Amino acid sequence: MFVLCSRLIKFYFLKKKTPNKLKILNDPIYGFIQIPNTLIFDIIEHPYFQRLRRITQMGFSNLVYPGANHTRFHHAIGCMHLMQKAVRVLRFKQVEISKEEENALYIAILLHDIGHGAYSHALEHSIVSGISHEEISLKFMQKLNDEFDGKLSLAIEIFEGNHSRKFLGQLISSQLDIDRLDYLKRDSFYTGVTEGNISSDRLIAMMNVKEDVLVIEQKGIYSVEKFLIARRLMYWQVYLHKTGLVAENMLVNVLKRAKELAVEGVELFANSSLKYFLYHQISKENFTLETLNMFSKLDDYDILSAIKEWTNHSDIILSLLSKMIVDRKLLRIEIQMEKFGESYINKKRNKVAKKLNLSLNEVDYFIFNKEIRNQAYNSNEPILILNKKGKLKDIAKASDQLNLQALTNPVIKHFICYPK
Repeated sequence: MFVLCSRLIKFYFLKKKTPNKLKILNDPIYGFIQIPNTLIFDIIEHPYFQRLRRITQMGFSNLVYPGANHTRFHHAIGCMHLMQKAVRVLRFKQVEISKEEENALYIAILLHDIGHGAYSHALEHSIVSGISHEEISLKFMQKLNDEFDGKLSLAIEIFEGNHSRKFLGQLISSQLDIDRLDYLKRDSFYTGVTEGNISSDRLIAMMNVKEDVLVIEQKGIYSVEKFLIARRLMYWQVYLHKTGLVAENMLVNVLKRAKELAVEGVELFANSSLKYFLYHQISKENFTLETLNMFSKLDDYDILSAIKEWTNHSDIILSLLSKMIVDRKLLRIEIQMEKFGESYINKKRNKVAKKLNLSLNEVDYFIFNKEIRNQAYNSNEPILILNKKGKLKDIAKASDQLNLQALTNPVIKHFICYPK
């Protein structure tokens, strides 16, 4: 009996199985999402893409909105789903999209954020310099293209904006692209900020193509207005929320301090991937395949586990900043329309330097002033409305909302952070 059971177990594990690659995922916003083909399935299964499960979509926004714990993985899958809807709508309206172009759109939107680092933009301003997440996304796509025998070439061409059909690139990156249609609705859902709840279905249903440009039919003008206003409100209430601003800038300073200590040869707790970036000067020029592979192993968990350990480090700057983040005892922040005066800033710096026994250079980790910018609509890349006569008009001019024109002007605010 024992021998028979052993043979059955051995047969079970040795039997070659063909995995079911036509999966259906259940999304809390859109419901069931279908993976369209085996290539997309294999890309999603790749370790590069699976890493996005460990990268939060909104960084430290969960310090303000406790439900904002969704990941880049959620967002990418949601974008793919919306792109499927967009392709169906455009084909229904007699816009020719080949099977190859359709697949390329799915791949490009699926991978558009694959280059984001841990806690989103924090790495770009601290331990990696001179290279953006879009450029890293492209490097990931090129590496995947090699692994998948060139099947991502057209997706890369569209992603880079080099494809001859302009509207394909606009679906990936524009002022009314699939990326924004998902993240506004998704971030609104997980934060509970209802002002960002746009009608992505309605906006996609109103899409069309005129003169090779992505346009919105006149019936959808009010949905576009709501979209632009929702984006403005989400930036002020969520993405540029004062607590999130403080936490993200403190994280940047923690990583900068860790990098500074690493350059000086100080031993720091970190796993292999984080240690690689702390103890090497990484820039666009030396971002090699080895660097890409190390980057693909670095996620939020690595950063947070290191910060928790750094709370006990002998360096007072690193340990204090780390402890403030872990315990959510953040710096105070003041925000205003005018720049802060030099005398006010220097007074704060001197007070903090004396209190913490720091040099004026070191005190910049605890007191800093910057600006934030919010421009809901850029008229240089207009959203075009297609009227019933077949004419195209900029949404800012086509709308009867007087305040829509005002959204084209960037609003700049200044903030200063310092210990309470």
